[in-house]
Amino acid sequence: MPPASAPAPAAATAAATEPGPAIDLQGIRVLLLPQHALHWPEAHMLFVADVHLGKAATFRARGLPVPAGGTADNLARLSGVLAATGARHLVVLGDFLHAAEAQTPALLARLAHWRAAHAGLELTLVRGNHDWHAGELPPALDIRVVDEPWQPRAAAPLACCHHPQQFPGQTVLAGHVHPAVRLRGRARDALRLPAFCHDPGLLLLPAFGDFTGSHTLAAAPGRRLYAVGAGRVWPLPG
Repeated sequence: MPPASAPAPAAATAAATEPGPAIDLQGIRVLLLPQHALHWPEAHMLFVADVHLGKAATFRARGLPVPAGGTADNLARLSGVLAATGARHLVVLGDFLHAAEAQTPALLARLAHWRAAHAGLELTLVRGNHDWHAGELPPALDIRVVDEPWQPRAAAPLACCHHPQQFPGQTVLAGHVHPAVRLRGRARDALRLPAFCHDPGLLLLPAFGDFTGSHTLAAAPGRRLYAVGAGRVWPLPG
């Protein structure tokens, strides 16, 4: 993995944003964004999953030689999509930090600086499995931490989770899986891309963090897959 380049200014990132396809979640219109995020325009809410801040720092603390710079890039991309959408409430569907070793003074200082730049933003973290191991976040970051399932708005048929699951009468928004799809060409070439996966009652978001793995999902009855690549979200044939 090459060293991270300097993050693009939020304004430039926002200008490059292209709205993704709209889908209907039981009467709620949401947009799938190429920045690996889900936008609910009517509620001014943005959803991301699996940011895994500090994963590279965790690997280095455990003796694995990986380059630095991932946290700055992830936060810059997050600033860009917030600017592009005008969202007032960011919901992280679990795994905001990677592990306890991620809470280094440098990372916490960078995160505090980012939070100060978005002081008016409401920020909710639905606790994921990595968040439990990472420990409590500093109160000064002003991040509300909740357990799954969490309802983003009263009477809305949405349940915010980290782990994929089902709740009758609701669509679950979740992460954890880091979904991807494999595209195959006629000359035996193949390409794996991150993806959104929409099953009945469940919408999986691709991992937002750069330094993450992925799990390839196959077609299934009732499933819609949306590949993310080249700055767009591509609906795949059913």
